[in-house]
Amino acid sequence: MDKRVYGVIGIASIMANWNADFSGYPKSLSDGTIFGSDKALKYPMKKMWDSEGKKVLYIKSMKFSPQKDGSVTLVPNSLKERYEKLFDVEDLSKCKDAKEVFTNLMNAVDVKNFGATFAEAKNNISITGAVQFGQGINKYDGSVAEEQQILSPFRDASKDKEKDEEAKNSTLGTKIVSNEAHYFYPFSINPNAYKELVSLKVTDGYTEADYQNFKRTALVAATSFSSNAKEGCENEFALFVETKSDTYLPNLSEYISFEKTDLNKIKIECNMLNELDDILSIEIYYNPETTVLESNLKNAKIYHIITKKEV
Repeated sequence: MDKRVYGVIGIASIMANWNADFSGYPKSLSDGTIFGSDKALKYPMKKMWDSEGKKVLYIKSMKFSPQKDGSVTLVPNSLKERYEKLFDVEDLSKCKDAKEVFTNLMNAVDVKNFGATFAEAKNNISITGAVQFGQGINKYDGSVAEEQQILSPFRDASKDKEKDEEAKNSTLGTKIVSNEAHYFYPFSINPNAYKELVSLKVTDGYTEADYQNFKRTALVAATSFSSNAKEGCENEFALFVETKSDTYLPNLSEYISFEKTDLNKIKIECNMLNELDDILSIEIYYNPETTVLESNLKNAKIYHIITKKEV
């Protein structure tokens, strides 16, 4: 693919928790600004690829593990075990061909996009991904964390020996959500990241098909992913700017603002994209039924993020 791509992916979180820290609250900076890590966006993309039957290496998978006392426990696979299962390798430690390992890694869709660090069985491989995400900053200033008490139908049997009334009651849990948040993730795609790997003949490089697969997935992955915490999260915005291969653009999420009116309002003010001669195309995706778009990008094509039809 002889071009670069820059853009922004927007995720809405309504009464949900897009990316929690270890306390259970939405991740935030020291000044209180809520943000989502790049891992939070990559995860539903990898889950979507996995459900489609594509090879995904860096995703949790489980196995039953017999113990010495005769019990059987359910444990996650190690990276080595995941690799062996995914690529039908009997024992990675017996593989003496580094090219084979490299080639297998580049055949995993998540590695092809995001890169990998693979230090297993005497292999020490680091691949910088063609696709790089920044952190997703919440641009809605009215976000508030809400804590809900959840009643379990079961008592805590570990407290049966205690004499207090709490031991006789059903247990309580907690669910934490944000009332509303709107995350905007900057990203860039640099196919030249694999230039050396192409010369080593372990991959055909980052192709147009790879980009279209990334684009298709990035537009729907958050909406498609359902879990208790993520129900209420969805893709609400995307910007794709294709440029010549020697064009370098800054973080485009800095040129986007969000306001809450009767409808959501997303505003794009980026004059430099109108002035540069090496912009190949600009595409904007949003939902006109829930959001008002204000943009000064002159030659942008605008699409409905759900129907993918031009608006």
